[in-house]
Amino acid sequence: MSVREFVVLGTASQVPTRQRNHNGYLLRWDSEGILFDPGEGTQRQMLRAGVAAHDINRICVTHFHGDHSLGLAGVIQRINLDRVPHPVTAHYPASGQRFFDRLRYSTAYRENVDIAEELVSGDGAVLADTPAYRLEARRLSHPVESYGYRLVEPDGRRMLPERLAAHGIKGPDVGRLHKEGSLRGVTLDEVSEVRRGQRVAFVMDTRLCEGAEALAEGCDLLVIESTFLDADARLATDHGHLTASQAARIAREAGVRHLVLTHFSQRYTDPEEFARQARAAGFDGELTVARDLDRVPVPKRR
Repeated sequence: MSVREFVVLGTASQVPTRQRNHNGYLLRWDSEGILFDPGEGTQRQMLRAGVAAHDINRICVTHFHGDHSLGLAGVIQRINLDRVPHPVTAHYPASGQRFFDRLRYSTAYRENVDIAEELVSGDGAVLADTPAYRLEARRLSHPVESYGYRLVEPDGRRMLPERLAAHGIKGPDVGRLHKEGSLRGVTLDEVSEVRRGQRVAFVMDTRLCEGAEALAEGCDLLVIESTFLDADARLATDHGHLTASQAARIAREAGVRHLVLTHFSQRYTDPEEFARQARAAGFDGELTVARDLDRVPVPKRR
């Protein structure tokens, strides 16, 4: 059975706390896994969450601040130690290649796995286009080069039984019509409707910007930083971050179905205040204030 869910490995910004590890997130997408922003301690959190190195097909790094990337060394070495049998691709900003190289080769180990590197440069880049999804990147607004990622499933078709019956189409003929587009003068459009593909976006360190808005547009699941609360909005802007209210407004205007807030400053001790401010900003969809080791399912298709 296919699984589509976001596994939260860590939710702290800058420094970990007793309750929150540095960033780390795994998107399970059917038979593949995409690891986002492995901060320090990610390997330990993977163990606690039941995530194995074999689950990783891609690694996506938004930018090279330590809380989003210091776990790369351990994760890459674990992929090699466990002899992951499939190719692994790492996506990261082109300007951070020297940091990636230093982390990848920070200590001695035996390389057993081919880890391809796909550098991200240019806004709106398509990083991968597979039968199961398209992986896109958009530039964000942060003091260092930073990109958000978006996974888009291709649209499909939903066959409508009552229309098929009205045209006398059944059994193997249904599959033939779906494959060929028409059968005995009946077109696919007459007996089916578009089944919109699912969309998931991952938006980390950024101010309000067009890139964040574009990534969020029409998403079923949006995982987004909300480092600060409203009282510290000036700090958010100065340091290139969002408040919970700003993240919620992005989600509301983009029509997001499930909003996941994460990347919290250690200055706050009440997680529910993030939820209260997000609701006050007008977001009325499903809302999760992320905790370490949460598992957030991608919403079912409408």
